Amino acid sequence: MRARPEAVAGLVAIYITLDCWFTASTSFANPAVTFARAFTDTFAGIYPGHAAIFVAVQIGATLIAMWMLPRLLRR
Repeated sequence: MRARPEAVAGLVAIYITLDCWFTASTSFANPAVTFARAFTDTFAGIYPGHAAIFVAVQIGATLIAMWMLPRLLRR
């Protein structure tokens, strides 16, 4: 963010938009909430067998973002 502080607002907007499109609930973006929702019996819960893959994809996306962001924010 030191390289391009003006990019922060756009990056947050993109994150929130993609989070809403690609998760059943925006709360699933947090792995701890994903596991908690696996143990609830509500409309917002998820099947416990799917929780691990949710978290694996979240970790994978984090690794991709860590690789991509420095390249995207170069001057």
